[in-house]
Amino acid sequence: MSSYKKYWKSVEELDENSSIVEALKNNEFVEAIPTDEFLGNSDALASSSTSRRDFLKYVGFSTAAATLAACEGPVNKSIPYVLQPEQIIPGVADYYATSVFDGFDFANLLIKTREGRPIKIDNNTIAGANFSANARIHASILSLYDSMRLKEPKIEGKNSTWAAVDAKIKSSIADASAKGGQVVLFTNTLASPSTEKLVAEFLGKNPNAKHVIYDTVSESEALDAFETVYGERALVNYDFSKASLIVSVGADFLGDWQGGSYASGYAQGRIPKGGRMSRHFQMESNMTLSGAAADKRLAMSTANQKQALVHIYNIVTGSSIAVKLDSSYKSEVTKAAQQLKAAGSKGLLVSGIQDKNAQLLVLAINQKLSSEAFANSGVRLIRKGSNAKVNQLIADMKSGSVHTLIMSGINPVYSLPNSTTFVEGLKKVKTSVSFTLKEDETAMLSTIAAAVPHYLESWNDLSIVKGNYSITQPTIRPLFSTKQFQDVLLALNGQSGSFYDYIKANSSAIIAGSSWNKVLHDGVYAGVSSNIGAGSADYNAAASTLAQSKAIQGLELVLYTKTGLGDGQQANNPWLQEFPDPITRVSWDNYLTVSNADAKKYELSNEIVANGGLNGSYATITTAEGLKLENVPVIVQPGQAIGTVGLALGYGRKAAMKEEMMVGINAYPLYKSFNNVQSITLAIGDGEHEFACVQGQKTLMGRGDIIKETSLEIFNTKDAEFWNKQPMVSLDHKEVEATSVDLWDTFDRSVGHHFNLSIDLNACTGCGACVIACHAENNVPVVGKSEIRRSRDMHWLRIDRYYSSEDTFEGDNERKENISGLSSSLSTFNEMETAGDNPQVSFQPVMCQHCNHAPCETVCPVAATSHSRQGQNHMAYNRCVGTRYCANNCPYKVRRFNWFLYNKNSEFDYHMNDDLGRMVLNPDVNVRSRGVMEKCSMCIQMTQATILKAKNEGRVVVDGEFQTACSNACSQGAMKFGDINDSGAAITKLAGDERMYHLLEHVGTKPNVIYHVKVRNT
Repeated sequence: MSSYKKYWKSVEELDENSSIVEALKNNEFVEAIPTDEFLGNSDALASSSTSRRDFLKYVGFSTAAATLAACEGPVNKSIPYVLQPEQIIPGVADYYATSVFDGFDFANLLIKTREGRPIKIDNNTIAGANFSANARIHASILSLYDSMRLKEPKIEGKNSTWAAVDAKIKSSIADASAKGGQVVLFTNTLASPSTEKLVAEFLGKNPNAKHVIYDTVSESEALDAFETVYGERALVNYDFSKASLIVSVGADFLGDWQGGSYASGYAQGRIPKGGRMSRHFQMESNMTLSGAAADKRLAMSTANQKQALVHIYNIVTGSSIAVKLDSSYKSEVTKAAQQLKAAGSKGLLVSGIQDKNAQLLVLAINQKLSSEAFANSGVRLIRKGSNAKVNQLIADMKSGSVHTLIMSGINPVYSLPNSTTFVEGLKKVKTSVSFTLKEDETAMLSTIAAAVPHYLESWNDLSIVKGNYSITQPTIRPLFSTKQFQDVLLALNGQSGSFYDYIKANSSAIIAGSSWNKVLHDGVYAGVSSNIGAGSADYNAAASTLAQSKAIQGLELVLYTKTGLGDGQQANNPWLQEFPDPITRVSWDNYLTVSNADAKKYELSNEIVANGGLNGSYATITTAEGLKLENVPVIVQPGQAIGTVGLALGYGRKAAMKEEMMVGINAYPLYKSFNNVQSITLAIGDGEHEFACVQGQKTLMGRGDIIKETSLEIFNTKDAEFWNKQPMVSLDHKEVEATSVDLWDTFDRSVGHHFNLSIDLNACTGCGACVIACHAENNVPVVGKSEIRRSRDMHWLRIDRYYSSEDTFEGDNERKENISGLSSSLSTFNEMETAGDNPQVSFQPVMCQHCNHAPCETVCPVAATSHSRQGQNHMAYNRCVGTRYCANNCPYKVRRFNWFLYNKNSEFDYHMNDDLGRMVLNPDVNVRSRGVMEKCSMCIQMTQATILKAKNEGRVVVDGEFQTACSNACSQGAMKFGDINDSGAAITKLAGDERMYHLLEHVGTKPNVIYHVKVRNT
C-alpha cells in the first residue's frame, strides 16, 4: 500500500503549537502589505473633498497617458552583417561538442550558441561521451560572462602586455638556472595528454625544474593506496550499474566523492525492473545525497566507520582482526557485510575515509568479491595530487630554494589549509606567476597575474578515463586579452605554432582508426579501456592498523563540498549562490550542521520567524591546535551523526568577487593535513544568523498523496491498487475514484502533439542539474538573499525534500489502528510526529504541472494564462496585470511573481545588471518585467523549434527529439519528456505504467506532469 508516514520539510513544522507555522499556512502573504505607503495618511484620505467623478476623470486621464507612452517604445539600433558568415543563420542555434575539466569537475558537453554567443550547456550523448554535467558545470556558462574576470595580464599589479610577461618569465627561468634555484610548475591535475607532454618537455629542457600537482580537495590517500597495489597513480572508475548490492562507508558517490559522475550508473539499478532493483547501505556522518538515496542508512562517526570497514573486511575475507565497533551498529553492519559477501561479483564497496589503510581495504574487499563494478571499469585520471609533495614544496619555498614559481588552475592562498605558511614562502620566491581566470587571492600576491581564457574560449585535450580521449574546443573568440598556460609553455620551450597545432599533431598517435575532424565533431574518441589488473598488498596489516585508530577527542568536524559551490572556484556565480542545497534547502551560505541531540546539548537552535525566514544560532569552533572560527551559523540537521558536525568548503572568498557574493565562512584553514575529519570543541556564539532557506516555504498545504512510496517486497507481491491507491471522493453519497469525476468538459486531445513530463522518484537523486539548466534556458532571474527570505525566489523548478519517520509502513499503520480514545489519539500522533535521529529522505521535483483543468486559468481576469492543445499552460506576459489570483489558486505553488525589475537594476547587482552578464540570455525567451507572473513553460520554445525543424525537413518528429531543459539535463533518466499521442514513445509507456500517479490527484486538475511511486529495497 502507499505510505501514510508523516512527511515534513522543516523541524519547525513538527511543533503543532507553533503560531508562526500556522500563520504561514493560512496567510497568502508572509509579510503585511504596506498599504500606508501607497494610500498615505488615512485621516487625510477620509477628509478629502475629491468627488468620485473627479477621481475617475484623473484615473481615466492617467490611463490614457500611460497608454500613449507605452506606444513610444525605446529605439534600439542594430548593425547588420556586411558579409554574413554562411554557417550562422540568425535565429537558429549552433551546437559544438567539447569537454571540460577544471581540476574538480569534468564532463562531455554540447554547447548551444546563438549568433556566435554560447548561451547554454547540454550533455553530449554520443557513444563514448560518458560524463554528464552537474549543476556547477551547467552554471559555468555564466562564469564565461563574469564581469570580475581578469581582462589582461598584470605585472606587479599594473596592466601589462603578453610580450612583457613572456620576456619576464624567460628572464626569470634563465636567472634561476644561473643561480641554481628551483623552477616549479605548480598546477592542478591536468588530465591532458598534450599538456602533460608539454610539461615533460619543459622539465627536460630545464633540469632545475619540477612539477608539483595539487588537488584542492585531496584524494591523495586513495591515490597512494591504488599506487601501492597497482603501481599507477589513479582512481577506480566504478560502474555502479553493474552492482546489485552497494555498501558505502563515508563515500558520497552521488555528490563529489572522487570526482562524482556516478549517479547515472547508480540510477540504472534503482528503477525496479522484473521485480528487482539494487540495494544500498550507507554509513556516514553528514546527511548526504547518497545517504538520502540509501535503502538503509547508518549515521555514525568516522571513528566507527573505520571499525565498520574492518568488520566488513573480516566477514568478506574470512579474517579475524579485532575491532572496537559500537554495539549499536554491529548487527546492521554485519547484515550489510553478509549480504555483500553473498552478492559476490554483483557486490561493490566504496569508502571516502581519508586514510591509506582504509582505501587498501576497499581494494582488498572488491578484489575478494571479484566485483564487476570494480574490476571491469577502468581508472580515472582526474586526481593525481600528492599531499607529501605539496608540503615539501612549501618547505622549499620557505627555505628560499624556489626561485620561480609558475602556478596554473589553482588558488593556494585561499584553499591551502596552511595558507599563511604558503604566503610566507611566496614572499621569498623571486618570481611568482599565477595563470588565472580572475585576480584571485593568489594572483593578488603574485609577481605576474596572467589572464587565461575560459574553457569555452580554449583548446585542450583530455583523458578523464584511461583509454578515453576528448577535445576541448573554443565556442567563442576570447572576450579579453588572455593567453593559455600551454601557449606560454610552448614559447618557453622554444617551439613555434599554437597549442591547437600541438594538440592536433599529438592526437594522431591516440586516435588510431579515426580522424581529427571526426573527433573534433563528436567531441570524444572512445578508445579501449583497460580493466584493472592483478595487484596485492599486506591487507591484514592495513586492517590491523586501521582497527587500532584512536577516536577523536571532542566533536568530529567533517568537512565536505556542497552541491552548489563545490571547491569554491565559481563562488562569484549567482546561479550557484542562489541554488538551494538539496538537503538543507539553504542558499547563500555555508553553515555548521548539528544533530538535534548535540543542538540541545550546546543550546543551539533554529526557528522560523514571522516573515517566514529561518534564523539560527551562531557557534564558535576551536580546533585542537587552537585555531578559532567565530560566528559560524548553525543548521540543526536531521540525520547528522551524534558527536559530529559538518561544514562545507568553498565559501568565504573575498578577492575578485562582487560584494553580494562575499558570503559564508572559509573552512579551508580547518582542512589540516588535507584530512576532512578534524577534532574540535564547540561553544554557542552571540546573536542569530538570518538564513535564505526555502525549507519551510511553499508547502503543499499538508495534503496527502504527495510522496507515494512502498517496499520492493510489497511492490512484487501486491497489486498496484494496494500500493498505488487512487484517492476517493464522494459522488452521490458513494465513494468513487477521484479520476472518474470531472467538473469540466473534456476535449479531444488526441489530435496533434500532447506533451507529458514523467518524473521517477526512484531515479531522482536531488542533484539540481535540472534547476540550473532551467535557469539558463529560461532567463530566470537571481533575486538575492533578502528576497529569498521573503519567499520571493524565482526558481521555476524546485526540488522539494521531505523527511519521513524511520518506522515501517506496517508499524505506522498498526500504531494508528491501536489508537483508542481522544487522549490516546493526541499523545500517539504527537509522538509519531517527533523527528527521528535518522529519518528517511525523498526528493520530488515540482514545477508547473500544466494541468488540463488548470485552476489558475479560471481565475485570471485578463486571460493572461491559458491552455494549449499540446498540453502546455501558456503565459502571455504582456497581458498579465499582476493580480496574483493564479498563484493563490494554484495548489502546487509553482507560480513566481516579479516583485521588482531584476534586470538593469543596481539593487540586484547580478549578471543581468551588466552588459557582459546579459550575453548569457536566451533570445528565444522573454526577460520578464516588474509586476508580471511567470512559471515553467514546459520549454515551449524548444518544443516548437523541434516541430519546425521536422516540418522543414519534411518528416515526423522522432521519439526522443522533444526535450525540455530539465529532461535534457537529467543524466539519471528521472525526467522523461515526450508526446503521449505517439503510441510508440517512451513517455506513453511511462504514462501507462502501474507506478504512475499525479500530484494531488484528488484535486482533479488533470496534470500533464506524472510521477512514479518510490520503491525502497529495504
